[in-house]
Amino acid sequence: MQLHHDMHHATYVNSYNTFTEQLLAAQARSDIPAILSLQPLLNFHGGGHINHSLFWENLSPTSKHGGAPPTGALLHKINETYGSLGNFQSLFNKTLASIQGSGWAWLVREKETGSIGIRAYANQDPVLGPYEPLLGIDAWEHAYYLQYQNRKAEYFKAIWEVVNWKKVEERFGEKK
Repeated sequence: MQLHHDMHHATYVNSYNTFTEQLLAAQARSDIPAILSLQPLLNFHGGGHINHSLFWENLSPTSKHGGAPPTGALLHKINETYGSLGNFQSLFNKTLASIQGSGWAWLVREKETGSIGIRAYANQDPVLGPYEPLLGIDAWEHAYYLQYQNRKAEYFKAIWEVVNWKKVEERFGEKK
């Protein structure tokens, strides 16, 4: 995880800063083709930064309550929606495994209704629009390959042992 944080996440931050500077320069020149060509790069690297920032907050070593199950309103909502935490985790892992190539699976809350759901996003696309992210799991190969090689299903199963449900509960309790 340290390599993941110090190398991959740092690259998203540094690249986003570079492309933001290029965007400002293109806007100052009214260079519309350059402005448009920078949009996908800003989305990718900005999304990588947003997604990873949330990802790190959602992890904690077992010595600091990582893997302790959710409680309260969040657990009630998971049980109401999925029947049990185990059912939720199983469906979440299936969603992770279904991602073709690189991407993320998210537990999201629909802003208007408050309902929760599991959604998959390609590449580094961030959770935007009608949803707010509660918990994200990185399905990019760089998240698991050093430890799990090509056994990503083992990573998906093991990640629950370090999920910081307290942080997810805090995010769930916030009203936006």
